[in-house]
Amino acid sequence: ELAKSVNAAIGRGGVILVPAFAVGRAQQLIYLLQVLIASEKIPSLPIYLDSPMSVKANQVYLQHCNEHDLIEAAAVASGVGLKARNVICTPTAEESKRINHVQGPAVIISSSGMMTGGRILHHLRQRLPDSRNTVLLGGFQAIGTRGRQLQDGAKYIRIHGQDVPVRARVLGISGLSGHAGHCELIRWLQPLAKPRRVFFTHGEKTSAMSMADELHRTRGWETYVPRLHESVEFS
Repeated sequence: ELAKSVNAAIGRGGVILVPAFAVGRAQQLIYLLQVLIASEKIPSLPIYLDSPMSVKANQVYLQHCNEHDLIEAAAVASGVGLKARNVICTPTAEESKRINHVQGPAVIISSSGMMTGGRILHHLRQRLPDSRNTVLLGGFQAIGTRGRQLQDGAKYIRIHGQDVPVRARVLGISGLSGHAGHCELIRWLQPLAKPRRVFFTHGEKTSAMSMADELHRTRGWETYVPRLHESVEFS
């Protein structure tokens, strides 16, 4: 799915803009892109990492490579990974501004992941009006964020006090999300013994209510979705 999205974006001749969480998600995306490049499923292209925190996180990943499981790239080809030549880190503001002149094909990974702030807003402001460009959503987008607005098909996005037209193509890849989906949660819960009570404290209200009702109906579990600021005392 990622390879298909990248190749389609390259075919339009623009830049692929990926809003990503600075620690973990950004590094995962770089590895996956490098694996696709090494296996010739996508052409080689520059990957700009435009987030000071992500750049620092990269150094931690490189210094402790035995402590994490992002080893796909190393298994495919030597010299491929976070420090490969096509990975261009831009920690300073001046380096970030120079990306504005990049015409593509290229991937720009920047934070924040839900587009609530950070350098990603500058890239969106420049790239959204151009139909050749692609915005790739690879994570959960909460209600009320710019990411959710793009996901829901907004025609304009408010950035720095201006309404920016959305002409770029917006694609979502749910498999890149760090959140388990419905089927994954059910599979994880399957072998567990019946708990005294199950609380749903993360996620949107409609999804939480639906999941709570399903577990109560199908497994007889006592479920509860707390209200905002509600306190529950355990005994």
